[in-house]
Amino acid sequence: MYGVLIPVGAGDPIMLEKRDVTVGRKDSCDVVIRFDNVSGRHCRLILSAGYWYVIDLNSSNGVKVNDVRTKDRRIDPGDILSVAKHAFTVQYDPAKNGATGEKPPLMFQEAEIMTQSLLEKVGLQKPKQADSNAKKEQLEKFADWESQDDFSLDNENGENNENSFSTKDDSTIIAEGTQVKKNYFDQLKFD
Repeated sequence: MYGVLIPVGAGDPIMLEKRDVTVGRKDSCDVVIRFDNVSGRHCRLILSAGYWYVIDLNSSNGVKVNDVRTKDRRIDPGDILSVAKHAFTVQYDPAKNGATGEKPPLMFQEAEIMTQSLLEKVGLQKPKQADSNAKKEQLEKFADWESQDDFSLDNENGENNENSFSTKDDSTIIAEGTQVKKNYFDQLKFD
C-alpha cells in the first residue's frame, strides 16, 4: 500500500494500492466516486519519487489541493484533495514510497522532466529504456533471420530462379549468408 485517502466528514478510507490511480464516476476507474458532480474520469493520482501527484483529466468541476484549484500538483502528506466537492485527507509516508533527499518539484510535469538528461531532452541521446528495447529488437530480428531460409535459390515452384545468384553454387551462397549473419551479430553492442 502506497497511501490512503481518508474522506473528510464520513466514509470509508480508500487504500492506494497502485502507483497510478484513476479517480472518477465510471466503474472502470480505480477509485469510483458515484456522484453527478464527479466526471467519468475526473483525475489521476500518480506516485513519483515517493510523492503523490494529482492530474486533472479535464473534469467539469475540477480538482483542488488545500482549497487551491489545480491541473497538476504534488500532494504532500496531510494535504486535503478535493475531487469536485468531495474532500479527502491524503496520508502516506514518502520515505516508505522511495523518496530520498529534497521534495520533488511541485508539478508532475516538472518532476518527469527532471528524470531526463539534457541530451535526451534535446534529442541527442536516446533514453536508456529505448536503447535496451532497440537491442532486444535487433536480437529478435537476428533470431527471425536465423530461422528463415533466406538463401534458397529455388522459387516458390521449386524451380531454379534465373535472376538470382546464377554464377554461384549453393555452398558459396550459404557461406556468404553465414558471414552476413556473423557480421550483423558482431555489430550488436552490449553494455
